[in-house]
Amino acid sequence: MSEQTSVTVERIIDAPVDRVFDVLSNPERHLDLDGSGFVRGIDHADRITAVGEVFTMNMDGPHMGGEYKTDNHVTGYAKDKLLAWKTAPAGTEPPGWEWLWELESQGPGTTLVRHTYDWSAVTDKDLLQKVGFPLVSSDQLEGTLGRLAAAVD
Repeated sequence: MSEQTSVTVERIIDAPVDRVFDVLSNPERHLDLDGSGFVRGIDHADRITAVGEVFTMNMDGPHMGGEYKTDNHVTGYAKDKLLAWKTAPAGTEPPGWEWLWELESQGPGTTLVRHTYDWSAVTDKDLLQKVGFPLVSSDQLEGTLGRLAAAVD
């Protein structure tokens, strides 16, 4: 088993940081951004505005036997700088993986976006083997950044 516990990709996006943050903080846009192919749509969500909020997504993937829902527990929020959430099968506590978005303004119309998929807090060995981390590849994360760049254009 690999010792790797996270994947990080980054890209310069030609859009102001507030526009990028506006898209990322709206779960209704996540289907448009998803490079993994697992997101099917929103089940319940408001715009992300604070740590502690939860939004629910409709998903589909063979790792869960088909259709399922996730509750996404917001763990990090700093307007125009940071968004993070831990994902769990709906109705359960997060088992330890987290999605992290870090934004750095590079000037009035350019933003450095760093996207991290981190499973370092997953301690359940059976889950680690079942899911086969990383479930989402760096290429898929790069695809998400490409979709984000198109969404803010």
